[in-house]
Amino acid sequence: MILGKCPYCSDGQIEVRDKEINGKKVKLYACSNAHWKTEDGEMFEVTEESTCDFRIWQNSLAKYGKWLQYKDVRTLLNGEELELEFLSKKYGKKVYYSKYVVLNKEYGVSILWD
Repeated sequence: MILGKCPYCSDGQIEVRDKEINGKKVKLYACSNAHWKTEDGEMFEVTEESTCDFRIWQNSLAKYGKWLQYKDVRTLLNGEELELEFLSKKYGKKVYYSKYVVLNKEYGVSILWD
C-alpha cells in the first residue's frame, strides 16, 4: 500500500511494511528507496544500497498512548499539521491532552512541546 510521496527524496513513495519486533507485529511506514536490515530482529539499519532513509514506526508514540494510523501519516506527508490527543497516567490519574506532531528526519516524528 502506498501512502504518498516521500518528502525527503524526489522519486520515492511511502510504503507500508509489516515488521515483527519482540514477537509483536508493527507497521513501518518507509520510503521505497529505503531498504532495511536487521541482525537481531529489534534494531533495523539502512542498507548501503538505500538512497533514502525516511521511516516512521507505527508505535513511535506508543509511550504517549498513541499508535500512528495510515490517515495520520498521510496528513504528515501532505504537509498538514497533525494534532493528536495523548494520554498521561501520571500520579494515578488519566489526563488527556492535545499536541501537534511533525515530521523529523532523525526520529521519524516529533511532538511539539510548546
